[in-house]
Amino acid sequence: MARPARPHRSDVLIAVIGLLGGTVLSLLGLHMQTGRLLDAPLLALIPLAVMSGAELLRRSAPKTALVIGTLALVADQFTRGNLATLLMYTDLMYAAVLYGSPAAARRIPVVTFLITVAGAIGFLAWFRDAEALLFGIVIGLISFAPALTGVSVRNHRDAAETARLRADQTALLAEMDRVQAVTAERARMARELHDMVANHLSAIAIHSTAALSIDDPATSRDALGVIRENSVDGLAEMRRLIGLLRTGAADPEPSSSPTLGSLDALIEQHRTNATSSGLVCTLDDARTDPGRLPAPVELAAYRIVQESLTNALKHAAPGPVTVRLGLTGGRLTVEVGSVLGERPGPRAPGSGAGLIGMRERVALLGGEFEAGPVSTGGGPRIWQVRARLPVEEGRVKV
Repeated sequence: MARPARPHRSDVLIAVIGLLGGTVLSLLGLHMQTGRLLDAPLLALIPLAVMSGAELLRRSAPKTALVIGTLALVADQFTRGNLATLLMYTDLMYAAVLYGSPAAARRIPVVTFLITVAGAIGFLAWFRDAEALLFGIVIGLISFAPALTGVSVRNHRDAAETARLRADQTALLAEMDRVQAVTAERARMARELHDMVANHLSAIAIHSTAALSIDDPATSRDALGVIRENSVDGLAEMRRLIGLLRTGAADPEPSSSPTLGSLDALIEQHRTNATSSGLVCTLDDARTDPGRLPAPVELAAYRIVQESLTNALKHAAPGPVTVRLGLTGGRLTVEVGSVLGERPGPRAPGSGAGLIGMRERVALLGGEFEAGPVSTGGGPRIWQVRARLPVEEGRVKV
């Protein structure tokens, strides 16, 4: 703790009051002892003035103030003495423990206790009278008691400072948690919006482009039918998510979320959307035990398949689009492959947000994710998305 360069106002006030009070006592002839070496009344004002000056250092230089005060107290014993000098010394002892270094705060009470005990024993041995113990009590009241009070106040002060720092740290951690929670929720909402809308909008973009570029009433009618179907489905998905946001559901993955049981409908919808693109989508479910998996795992797997089919609709060359599911070693494997290459006809632009969303979903579940071109040994190169999701904990049989 940094010490002030100038005396504190309270220190100046203590010094002034002590000096004035001691002077008044001396003028009134109220002294603590008589028959000393320096018996002139005014000589007692010298230790008083020195002690008052030491009070100015009680906060900025407590150790130095205590040394000066001790010397002044010893000098005061050779004069008639002054009560104000004695009282100010107890304050210097208290301040040395309260404002001094941690080492001084530990050592001063011990030293003063030993001095008190040694003084009591010494005076008792010298006078051989039980009343000599009163000298030890006086020494304790002047030195040990203020030091002990300083230790108590310092401990309370340190405890209060620790509590304040802990409260500040707790508030900071709470704010960090709040920011992280808001960020995570925004990221989850972004993934949901993208996964729900991108598939439908991609189909709408491709078929609307086809309807505009091909001058055939039948083709345009079919394209408009697909556009209307995807528009209605996209609006339904949007209403579902908006309803969840308005009600503030506590469940992060609501029960109405799509599951792996809905993949057949998703594949059929993709077949309808991809008719004009020459894509043929198939589902290969190799799971020997197609029991119900934890809701976050099923939702993540469904969204990965949905986004992969959307990407195939936008970028894949004509050919098969294969969706494979497997469950081995407590992990659900999801693979989606499509032919890599150029294809004729309209295509929708991509932003790369789909791959980012899939990677985030897998990372949140502690799984593994890969996406990229794969060679098939002489056949056409394919773009494969592969995710492995842990499902051991929380699996539910149906």
